Amino acid sequence: MTFTQVSYTDWAQGGQNALAYTVTLNGKTDRSDGMTDWSNTYKFAFGQTRLGDQGLRKTDDKIDLQTVFTYKLGTHVNPYVSATVKTQFAEGLKHDKEGRGTIVSKFFDPAYLTQAAGIGYQPIPELKTRLGAAIREIVTSAYTVYSDDPATAAIEKTKVDGGFEWVTELAWKLEENILFSSKLEVFSPVRHIENVVIQGDNTLAVKVSKYIVINLNVQFINDKVVTPRTQVKETLAFGLSYALL
Repeated sequence: MTFTQVSYTDWAQGGQNALAYTVTLNGKTDRSDGMTDWSNTYKFAFGQTRLGDQGLRKTDDKIDLQTVFTYKLGTHVNPYVSATVKTQFAEGLKHDKEGRGTIVSKFFDPAYLTQAAGIGYQPIPELKTRLGAAIREIVTSAYTVYSDDPATAAIEKTKVDGGFEWVTELAWKLEENILFSSKLEVFSPVRHIENVVIQGDNTLAVKVSKYIVINLNVQFINDKVVTPRTQVKETLAFGLSYALL
């Protein structure tokens, strides 16, 4: 949890009052026995900011759930099945130069669902990667720009693509108080192989003390269907951290 507040009273050098907060919750559960491994990860984030007379604006919003079930063959290479869900909590607005906001997304609109099966490889405990056949659905209700096929007359609220996924995850403890975690996701649809979707989520966490932490997070998305440019979001946060379990 991070919180920033700036207030001015008769400040001759100028400036605007500011208020910002971000709450992040990351979790992971694992169940492993002699033949199987079931791993689940949960990532939640939400943040808002107010600058001057402007209303609260969203700065962070993420729901990212993943489950992976692996059958262990006794080697570094093992078959797996997986499912992921990605969406957001609140409405997303795009503001023009005059500050007017237009809603472009909301909870489960869009939602990205992926199911896959294939082979996983874990050469060292800190690094694991998997490659498999996958089905990816984009579910919308009001904001169909994410799912609609402009080549057809009808407006599609759901888009389903079959293809291949490649996911690589890294959790590297650089020092006793420094952890670098990274996740790279690549989905290539069979029908339009040129529209490869690439997503990256990288976090460097530095624990200054028992409860004080500095987090640097960089996310990027390359999805030509949504925008021809690579989307990048960087967040540097200094705040409180607490491990529940």
